[in-house]
Amino acid sequence: MTEACFDDSPQATELLAKTWQSPPGFFGWFTHVNQRKIGLRFIVTSLIFFALAGVLALLMRLQLSQPEINLISPDLYNELFTMHGLTMMFFFAIPAMEGLGIYLVPLMLGTRDMAFPRLNAFGYYVYLIAGIVLYISLFVGAAPGVGWFSYVPLADDFFTPGKGPSVWTTMITFIELSALTAAVELIVTILRQRAPGMSLNRMPLFVWAILVMSFMIVFAMPAVIVGSVLLYLDRTFQTLFFVPGGGGDPLLWQHLFWFFGHPEVYIILVPALGVVSTIITTFTGRQVFGYTALVLSLVAIGFVSFGLWVHHMFTTGLPQLGLSFFTAASAMVAIPSGIQIFCWIASLWGRQIRFAMPMLFILGFFAIFVIGGLTGVMVASVPFDTQVHDTYFVVAHFHYVLIGGAVLPFFAALYYWYPKVVGRLMSERVGRWSFALIFIGINLTFFPMHQLGLEGMPRRVYTYLNDMGWGDYNFFITFSAFLLAFGFFLTFYNAVVSYRTGDPAGSNPWNADTLEWATDSPPANYNHRHIPVVSSRSPMWDVARTGERPVVGGLRADRREILLTTVLDAEPQAAQVMPSPSPWPFFLAVAVAFGFVGVMYIPLLFVWAFFVSFLMIVGWLWPRRPWQKE
Repeated sequence: MTEACFDDSPQATELLAKTWQSPPGFFGWFTHVNQRKIGLRFIVTSLIFFALAGVLALLMRLQLSQPEINLISPDLYNELFTMHGLTMMFFFAIPAMEGLGIYLVPLMLGTRDMAFPRLNAFGYYVYLIAGIVLYISLFVGAAPGVGWFSYVPLADDFFTPGKGPSVWTTMITFIELSALTAAVELIVTILRQRAPGMSLNRMPLFVWAILVMSFMIVFAMPAVIVGSVLLYLDRTFQTLFFVPGGGGDPLLWQHLFWFFGHPEVYIILVPALGVVSTIITTFTGRQVFGYTALVLSLVAIGFVSFGLWVHHMFTTGLPQLGLSFFTAASAMVAIPSGIQIFCWIASLWGRQIRFAMPMLFILGFFAIFVIGGLTGVMVASVPFDTQVHDTYFVVAHFHYVLIGGAVLPFFAALYYWYPKVVGRLMSERVGRWSFALIFIGINLTFFPMHQLGLEGMPRRVYTYLNDMGWGDYNFFITFSAFLLAFGFFLTFYNAVVSYRTGDPAGSNPWNADTLEWATDSPPANYNHRHIPVVSSRSPMWDVARTGERPVVGGLRADRREILLTTVLDAEPQAAQVMPSPSPWPFFLAVAVAFGFVGVMYIPLLFVWAFFVSFLMIVGWLWPRRPWQKE
């Protein structure tokens, strides 16, 4: 403790701001380690990739709008299809949710930064470089065209020569480093940096959701990394992990991929459920019903989601007895999701709801997600799945779940936390038009795909015969897709314009209950001037009711310090000195990228990149200067 721990003088505040400030200028951008800057970069970059994936989807829909047209060649269509899936799953959905966690979790916990700020920055640079390399491959004729799932034997070197599948294997392995670093960061931050008094049973539900998501990433991502490495070895060194003639098995790839792939859906969904609980609490003005049930259901979703992967493989000839267990698990996962729905309905029941933009997107989520969930239970049945497998019925189900279960809550989060990030509110008028077009566009675009699937139209085809009678459906779907795209464009337009012209928001425009609203909008680089003390699940409503804002001191203003607390009860334990801004995370990301990209051409480059990366790590950890003594 220091004697001046509660020094609120302008000099102390100026010193604190100077201590936590990020270097200015173009070159300074590559040294930033501030959690809010890195989180915002994740969010903005993911939205750019979301827009790119949308453009690719519209190009595919133009090709499918009429039968037997040749607007796009079959090979290019396969590349666009692959890039669309890769972008949405790996470069938008997970990074967007992790970006929300990186930006908001420290603010919600009442701490000043993430646990490992430089690792946080490294994860972003890995993500950015992987996305840039992937899209460069599209323009240099090296884009993968084997689907976002890269099934073997199609992805083997014999059937698909060239660099396309190699780009898939290396970039997926590379970007998973970003996901894993962010997950480790979030786990340590949540468990060890909560404000005093914020025991586990007082954590915001959004923080619980991010914690569950992070643990799921830690256990799911290694499977796809192992699979992509084995596929690279098969293609480059002619190993036989997936070749039946050499003792391998193509189904091994599906097991490895879907052991990651299905939990990934819930990795995306779980943070969205936390967003829903947070917004419902704010716009009903009371604590969400069934806090304990909601937490336990989030944990249950995390566990059960690892027992569903074989329902992607019901038509592969696996033993029927084994399939029955995965059918049961696929239906079982609907139970904790249903618990969440009923808790939210109970929270809304009898309350005077404020229908601001975030709440409208949450109500849209209810309708779209429930439809997707119902069709999910349908495809969990082996006889039904056998009929609709690899048809447009699955495409419809998949998009209802992911757009309804992830995109709509994410856009609700954008409207809800936008004032915290920029200090201004987005236009409600433009937002309502955007929501209406998005909600209508989703249903007009994807609901007819159920009928197309029931009529037998296979997915992943670039054209179809006129005699099949699918032309009218596809033309209508294509028109609706452009309507949906315009709805998303309006939100992007709203965000850009409101940055300059939006109404000033103030520190807590929604009268919310969590600690991120205890700071200025946008927050200072150090987040919280003093570390707050929490005595309930609604600390901001406690302040409004009592007029008291208890805080704890002891952190110095002349160096970057955070408060560490105990895992269960969040009792103050120690002060931790944090590292300063540094360019070494960027240099390390470039060195690692050099190894991953180079290995596609000269495997020995990976060894050279290892030694270069070692030098970057030495620079990362090299002491810059000793701290001043007490």
